[in-house]
Amino acid sequence: MSSDTLLWLVPTLGATLTWGIAQGLVKKYIGEVPPARFCLYYALANAAVSLAFWAFHDTPPAFAPENRQFATWGLLAYVLDGIAWIFYYQSILHGPISIVGTLSAAYPALTVIFARAFLAEKLAASQLLGVVAVIAGCLALAYTPPEARAKETQRRWMAYASAAIVIWGANGTMIRYAYRFPGAHEANMALFIAIGGLSTLGVYGFLFGRQGATSRGEWARAFGPMATMAVGSLLAAIAYKNGPASIVTPLSGAYPVVTIGFAWAVLQERPSRLQRVGIGLVLVGMVLTTSS
Repeated sequence: MSSDTLLWLVPTLGATLTWGIAQGLVKKYIGEVPPARFCLYYALANAAVSLAFWAFHDTPPAFAPENRQFATWGLLAYVLDGIAWIFYYQSILHGPISIVGTLSAAYPALTVIFARAFLAEKLAASQLLGVVAVIAGCLALAYTPPEARAKETQRRWMAYASAAIVIWGANGTMIRYAYRFPGAHEANMALFIAIGGLSTLGVYGFLFGRQGATSRGEWARAFGPMATMAVGSLLAAIAYKNGPASIVTPLSGAYPVVTIGFAWAVLQERPSRLQRVGIGLVLVGMVLTTSS
């Protein structure tokens, strides 16, 4: 494996690991937090982690005229990412989680299509097979059987879920595209993560997340999971600088493998047979996507 591959593979797998652990910590410590408040916590943690990374680097001026294209695409990517999170949580509020969760796991398939169309990324046959295996594995991991008596849902959840999936599918392509412009620097991309998150998730969480009772110590319990999740977002942004979006997105999006392992080890939740198949597909896919 070449050193060039390691430049993007290490942060990609780091994002997979930290996102997976973060989801397990969320379930353990703040699983009952309302979605809007979750968005507020995530925006603040993202800002803290990303701004700390940005502050410790000597970067070119983020908004200098010669760096305008990088800033435009980087900011756009993370503003849209925040909007996608809001759409996702709205779809959960108005629709069946068993369907929403499964559909959302398919967004890397769109990234592969967008990256080929707009970035001219071409995968070797083994890599393409690996990407398909990872996506199939993620779908298996995300699937939950529908409730015996499903609640009545409003049709608008479909629009919310579809919008979130399309935006997340395009997000990795846009970040990778932004790095092609002059002045591109991963620390400035971290700055855009903070700005994009605060201007979307932060505002949404501030307006709607303060409603309802807050349990004592909730902020403290939220810090660990949210900070871990924010580190994953930062690592993914770093990976896109050198790695193909059509591989970075599926691999980093395979974090449910880690979450299930965490739930098995810490929460004593045994994976189902379908989830074990999904884990196997993801692991095989990881090998195939990094073999060329």
